[in-house]
Parts: sequence; structure tokens; C-alpha cells
Amino acid sequence: MDSTISERTDRAPLSSTAAEGLKIVIVGGFGVGKTTLVRSVSEIRPLSTEETMTQAGVGIDHTAGVLDKATTTVAFDFGRISLDEQMVLYLFGAPGQDRFWFLWDRLFAGTLGAVVLVDTRRLADSWYAIDRLEHHGMPFIVARNNFDGPVHDLRAVRDALTLSEDVPLIDCDARTRESSKQVLITLVRHLHTLSAARETTP
Repeated sequence: MDSTISERTDRAPLSSTAAEGLKIVIVGGFGVGKTTLVRSVSEIRPLSTEETMTQAGVGIDHTAGVLDKATTTVAFDFGRISLDEQMVLYLFGAPGQDRFWFLWDRLFAGTLGAVVLVDTRRLADSWYAIDRLEHHGMPFIVARNNFDGPVHDLRAVRDALTLSEDVPLIDCDARTRESSKQVLITLVRHLHTLSAARETTP
């Protein structure tokens, strides 16, 4: 496990003043870093449903581009982060394998917004996530997780994903707590902006 993740406080009791919980979901293709992001930013030891990939999944699991990955999320990841004394974010990392996509609609229930985590080496793996969020009418942002290799211009990424200009697109390193926090802050600000716009619309 990355040292930046292991520095996290594993036991952080929920504040007695917490009054409002916000649920968000982190989605994306297989191996883009959803589990890593939840682990890096959660203030508690996250619940993880990662299982070892076996020979039984050969031909079923699509591992192109992530051949060194040995585990996969089979249900969801869960973490928590306190925004202030009263507001708490509950984080759900969705499974990336298409055989587990049937769980997504359940995870979306009660969700205020989502983060689509993408790997520019496999952008096509993100199309399903964006399509499902748009189908549900759920606000979302897109975060490019920076892996080793060539870095594409964010404008090129926006064009490749056909994202509208009002969808925030940012860079991140899912391994680091500070970068992952910025992802969540960007989503919360986006949700606030959308809410304020609805309130001012006659």
C-alpha cells in the first residue's frame, strides 16, 4: 500500500455534531483507481470488497491495459470524510467490471452527485459511466487519474469524452489524500453551483 495512504488515521469517530450526510459515488472503468481514491481520502478504515482475480475470470474480466492488477471490487468500497462539524460525505466506490454493473443503479439511489475517474490510456472504459449518470440526470465531475505514461491535454480528454463545458474536468493522483480531497471539493462546489442556479431560475 502506498505510504501516503497508510498515513491516514484509521479510527476517526463520527462527530456528535454531525447533522447532514451527503452520499456520493465514484465510478469508472476497471482499474482506474476508485478503490485507491476511497482509501486515500477516507477518515476511517474503508470497507472494501476487493477479491483476488482467478483463472475463472479469464475471458470474462477485461484486463487490457491493467495486466498487473490482481484484485477487483465485487460490490463496492465505502469511506467517510467530514467536511465540517455538521456535514459528512459518505463515499461509495462502484465496481468497474461490467459483470457487476447491475449494482450501479442501487448505489445511485439517494446519491447527490458522482465522480467519474478516468485513465486516459483507456478512455473508452469511461463512456458507460458517463452514459449512466446522464441517464439518471445525476450531476458529476470527471477526474483524470494520472498514471505513468504520456499526459494528454485536458481539452483533448474533454473532446474525446464529449463532455459539455459545464462538467468540471480536473487532474488528480488518487494515491494522495490532498489530491483526492480536491476531487471531492470540486464535486461539492459543482453541486452547490447547480443548486444556486436552480434557486435563481424563475
